[in-house]
Amino acid sequence: MVEEKHQEQEEPAYDINRLPHDPGLRLSITSYHVNDQDAVRRLYVLRGPFKPIAHQFPKRKIGDRYRSCSPVWLFKHNWVEYSIKEDSVFCFYCYLFKDKKSKGKGTNAFTVKGWRNWNMGEQTLLKHMDSKAHKAAQEKLIGFMDPGAQIDNKIEKWSDEDRRLYKVRLKYTLRCLKFLLHQGLAFRGHDESEESSNRGNFIELLKFLAANSEEVDKYVLKNAPGNCSLISPKIQKQVIHCCAIETRKKIIEEIGDEPYAILADESSDISHREQLALCLRYVDKLGRPCEHFIGVVHVDDTSSLSLKNAIEALLVTHGLTMTQIRGQGYDGASNMKGGVRGLKILIMQESPSAYYIHYFAHQLQLVLVAVAKGNTDCQGFFNQISILLNIVGVSCKRHGMLRNARLEQITKTLDCGEIEIGSGLNQEMGLPRPCDTRWGSYYKTICNIIAMYPSIHEVLITLGDDTLHRADWTKIHFMVGAFESFEFVFVAHLMYVILGYTNELSECLQRRDQDILNAITLVNVAKRRMQQLRSDGWDKFLERVTLFCTKHGFEVPAMEDNYVPYGKSARYARNQTNDDHFIREVYIGVIDQISQELDYRFDEINMELLSCMSAFNPSISYASFDAQKIRRLAEFYPHDIFGSDLLKLELQPENYIDVIRGDDRFKDIHSLVDLSVKLVETNMHTFYDMVYLLLKLVLLLPVATASVERVFSALNTVKTKKRNKIGDSVLDDCLVTFIERDIFFEVDEADIIETFMSIRHRRPDKDKDNHK
Repeated sequence: MVEEKHQEQEEPAYDINRLPHDPGLRLSITSYHVNDQDAVRRLYVLRGPFKPIAHQFPKRKIGDRYRSCSPVWLFKHNWVEYSIKEDSVFCFYCYLFKDKKSKGKGTNAFTVKGWRNWNMGEQTLLKHMDSKAHKAAQEKLIGFMDPGAQIDNKIEKWSDEDRRLYKVRLKYTLRCLKFLLHQGLAFRGHDESEESSNRGNFIELLKFLAANSEEVDKYVLKNAPGNCSLISPKIQKQVIHCCAIETRKKIIEEIGDEPYAILADESSDISHREQLALCLRYVDKLGRPCEHFIGVVHVDDTSSLSLKNAIEALLVTHGLTMTQIRGQGYDGASNMKGGVRGLKILIMQESPSAYYIHYFAHQLQLVLVAVAKGNTDCQGFFNQISILLNIVGVSCKRHGMLRNARLEQITKTLDCGEIEIGSGLNQEMGLPRPCDTRWGSYYKTICNIIAMYPSIHEVLITLGDDTLHRADWTKIHFMVGAFESFEFVFVAHLMYVILGYTNELSECLQRRDQDILNAITLVNVAKRRMQQLRSDGWDKFLERVTLFCTKHGFEVPAMEDNYVPYGKSARYARNQTNDDHFIREVYIGVIDQISQELDYRFDEINMELLSCMSAFNPSISYASFDAQKIRRLAEFYPHDIFGSDLLKLELQPENYIDVIRGDDRFKDIHSLVDLSVKLVETNMHTFYDMVYLLLKLVLLLPVATASVERVFSALNTVKTKKRNKIGDSVLDDCLVTFIERDIFFEVDEADIIETFMSIRHRRPDKDKDNHK
C-alpha cells in the first residue's frame, strides 16, 4: 500500500488557495507576503467580484425611510461587490490595485470600511468611478489581465517549443492526478528517491505511461528541466486544487441564483479531527432534484454557533448566500435541531423559509432503537445475538466450521430434493456483525440466522462438546439452550417480519430523488402494515413459527400453559400464560410500540406546510389538488413570492390543473419528481411559473441522509491510517473530486490548465519544482 505520510508538513499563516470571497473578510493585499501578492490578485481575478444577487439585502432606516443596497448596482457596475458580513459595497478594482498614496472620492470607503450610505444612491458610485484612484486601479487591472501579459507570453525568450513542452508536461501530470483522484488513491510514496522500487502511485503511474508513450518518456521524465518537471508535491497540490475549483464551479453555476437546501452532518476522521460535511440540494434545469457535495471543513467544536459559522463561510467562499437556503436536513442531535439556539434556529434567523426536516431514515433508526431498548424480550434477544456472534465469529477456524456445516446442510437438502439449484441460489452465507447505527444490518443478520439455523445449531453443539473450548463452555451452553428455546425462535421471526418492512422503507427513504410527499406516503404505508399485523397477522405468524420449530425438532409450548422464561429467574417472572406473554407483551407490545414511535418521530414537520404541499400530489388524477392550499403555500415563502406574483397566483392554479388533467402526457405520473420533469419537458413550467416555483420549493425539502453519509464513507477511503497527515485543504479537494467524480470528468482539461496557469506566475524554465 502506498503511503502518504507527509502530505502537509507545515501550514502557512494563510492558505493562499482558500481566500475569503466576502470583501468584508478579506485581508489587504499588502498584508500578504510580497512574493504572494500577485498570486492573491490572480486568484481574486479568477473568481471575480463577489456579487450575491440572490441575497436578501437587509433594510436600514435612514432618515424617514428604510433603504438597502440595490442589486441593480451589482448588475450594472463590474467593479461593485457587496459584503454580506458588513452590509456594505466595496470596489473590486481598488482592492486589488489601489496605490497607498492615492487620494480621491472613496479612497477608504470602498476599500477598507465599505460604503453603505444607501440614501446617496448611485451618484456616489459614479463619483467614485471618476476618481483618479479608481481609474488608475482599473488601468493596472487591464494590464494585469492583458493576454500579452499571460504566462505564455510574459516571460522573455520563450520559444514556441518551450511553451509546447511545458503544456505537455502539465497535461500528463494532470491526467495522472485525475486517475488517482477518481480512485481515491494516495499520490506519494514513503520513498520517492531514484533508487526506490516503489516511488509512489503518482511517479509509478507516470513511469507506466512513459513505458507506453514515447512523448511521456522523452519530454516528461527524461528531458524535463530539473526545476520544471511539474511532478513535485507542491505542484501536485496546486493541480488538485484547480481540479476541485472547476468541479465546484460546475455545481455552483448550475445552482446560480436559485434557492437550495443544505444537508449537513459532522463526524471525526481517522486523525480524530471533527469534520463538517455539507451537501446542497437543488432542482436542476430539467426539473430533477439533485444533491451534490460542496465541501468538508474542520470545526474545533460542534456547538450550533460554530457549525453555523462554518457553513456560512463555506457557502460564501463559493459565492452562495445563507438567504438562498429554503430547507435544512440534519439528524436529531440537540445542537442541530435545538429549539432555542440549535443550528436549525440560527439558520432560520438568516432565512426564515429554511424549513427543517429531520432525516426520515434517521428517525426510522430511532424508532427501531426505541423498540429494541424498550421491550425486555427484544433486548434479551439482541443480547443473545451478540453472544452468538462472539462465539461463532471469534476465530477463522469457527467461521470455517460454520461454512462447512452450511455446505453439508445444502448437500443433504439437495439430495432430498427439498431445494432447487440454479444461478444465484444457495450462495455462501456468514453471520455479519450488525452496526448499531444501521439497523438494516440487523435485518441481514437475522435473515442469515434463520436461513442457517441448523448449521449454526450444529456448530454450537460441536463447540459445546469439544474440550478444547472448555473456557467458553459457559457461554456456549447458555447459547445452545437459548437457541433451542421457543422464545428465541419467536422473537427472531417477529424481528424478521418487522425489520423486513422497515428495511424496505429505509431503502426507499434514502433515494436521492425522493420527495417529501412520497416519503410521508411510505411512512403511512408502514404504519398501516403494522396495524394489519396487529389485527390480522397473529394466526399466520404463529403458524409460521410453529412449522419452523417442528421442522427442527423443538418443542412448541401450549399457549394455555404457564409461561416459563428461559435464562431468567422465576422470581421475576409474572404468573401468566404463554398466550398472554407472547401475544400481549411481545407480539402486540412490540407492534404497538413501533406504531407509537412512528407517530411520535414523524410528527415534527409543520403539519400545515405538509397539508399545503399535498395539493401537488399527482396520484389518482390529481385528486388532492386544492388551489387554496397552493395559495396558502405561497405564504410560507414570502421572499420568493410577493407583490405581483401573488396576483398571478389568483388565477394560475385553476388554469394549471385544468390543462394538466386534460393533457394525456400527465396521466401516468405518480410522484412530484415525475411531475416536475414533465412540466419542464412540455415547457409548461414557463406558462405556470408561480406554480412551478412552489413545486420546486417543495422538492427542495430534504428527506434522505444518504448524500452526507456517503461523504463520510468517502472520507474513510481517502483519509486512511497511512494518509493520516493529509492537510484539511488537500483533503477537501480530494473529497470533492472523488465524490463528484461524474462532474469532475465532465470538466475540460483546458479549463483546469487555464486555472492552474492563472493562479500563479508560471515559468517553463523555473517553476520552483524541485522534487525531493
